[in-house]
Amino acid sequence: MTDQKLTRQSKNQEFKGYIQVYTGDGKGKTTAALGLALRAAGHNFRTYIGQFLKGQHYGELISVKKLAPFITLEQFGRKKFIKVTENFEEEDYKLAEQGLKKCLKAMLSGEYKIVILDEINVAMYFGLIKEEAVQKFLDQKPEGVEVVLTGRYAPASIMERADLVTEMVNRKHYYDKGVQARKGIEK
Repeated sequence: MTDQKLTRQSKNQEFKGYIQVYTGDGKGKTTAALGLALRAAGHNFRTYIGQFLKGQHYGELISVKKLAPFITLEQFGRKKFIKVTENFEEEDYKLAEQGLKKCLKAMLSGEYKIVILDEINVAMYFGLIKEEAVQKFLDQKPEGVEVVLTGRYAPASIMERADLVTEMVNRKHYYDKGVQARKGIEK
């Protein structure tokens, strides 16, 4: 096949987007999603990242600014760390609901090939977002958009629906020895 035919053929092939889930109790779910966004940026694909339950400063906020306009990141959480053992406030529910709406708008905009819903599984687990709302979100996924859902506690129905499920398993972690989250590594 000639180079010209290969170029024409690749232009005619539409990007097929799938649903991916990164879950489990091990470290690396958000990192894997960010790695996908980084790889996509290398091919001039645009990625939208919505971070649920996160409103505080993380290193990726600085990095993403350097990769604009290829990666857009918005946080849908309070500015403080939310302990899952505490009661959620009305603001937490509102931020999660608004976040899902923003992710839907991004997914349907035609601007992004990848939409990442970071920590959405945790938001569903704790009832900040209903599982049915995420299923409706996925019902509207355009063919040419890849969707990634991260976080522990992915519901069985979401994993069943996904085309790819990766479970991070914690075999050993320095947190167990009292090591706190470190700048540039965990935050």
